[in-house]
Amino acid sequence: MNYCKDLLLRLRGSLLWVALQFGLTLLLILVGLAWTGLPDKHLWQVALTLLVPLLLAISVLELEAGTMRALADDDGRRLKLVWGAMTLLAWVALFWACWAVLDWCDDRIPLWAGYLNSRASAGSRATVLTYDHLQKWMMLAEWVLRWIIVPGKLLPYAMASAQWGWRVPWRKIIRLLLNWRWWPAVVLASLVGVALPGHFFVDLPHGTVMHQVWMVVLKLAVIYVLAVGCWVLLLAWAAVLLRRSGTRMNPPSDDSLVPEPVRSDPGGREDSVRLPLPEAGDDAGGNA
Repeated sequence: MNYCKDLLLRLRGSLLWVALQFGLTLLLILVGLAWTGLPDKHLWQVALTLLVPLLLAISVLELEAGTMRALADDDGRRLKLVWGAMTLLAWVALFWACWAVLDWCDDRIPLWAGYLNSRASAGSRATVLTYDHLQKWMMLAEWVLRWIIVPGKLLPYAMASAQWGWRVPWRKIIRLLLNWRWWPAVVLASLVGVALPGHFFVDLPHGTVMHQVWMVVLKLAVIYVLAVGCWVLLLAWAAVLLRRSGTRMNPPSDDSLVPEPVRSDPGGREDSVRLPLPEAGDDAGGNA
């Protein structure tokens, strides 16, 4: 089975979870937006304000862990869904830690660009190592780290953790990260799901107010479909490569525990003891 066929089979076998990714994610986003407008005048409103984010976080973790498990292979050694979802918290925390570091770097890019520009020679400072060039290159490097390197490294570990908890096959996942088929998929998903939607609102709005409203709604719908679609496809592709990398930890079957008979000759015939057949006279005497 080739890679594309395996990808399509996994998507077709997980249609329910794929549909939940598009439908339930939108519902959770709307609930999150409604949560921002909750009043806090009464005690029950304050309790609801604290409870809704917790329920949203649990729902997101369950949704993502369930989708990862549905797209991957079941080897019979999985944790329960709730525990697999809880282990995703560690990878989410690590992702947000990397995100915070990148935000810190993003705020200091103008300072770093100005410093490097001041340290360059007069010729390069006016041609190649200009302030605008340095700032643009640093912002591009920060974008690559934020949307390609960090997600591309953490996602395979998160998928394995959603199935097996902390019994993660580290070496096999490293082989996946070294697979040349993985990183082009991450780059393509980042470009289509993140970079392309960023150009939808570059042009100035025009037309009537109703036309502008419908255009905004249409653009948001396209952005949502592109982002969720790229996410689901990337999860399915990671599941394909995990299987091809030998990450299926199947338990030994009962047949593998049965010893094979000893072969007596190179031809493959089994070494058995031939008992002599009873003669006709002996059988008659016995009956008598």
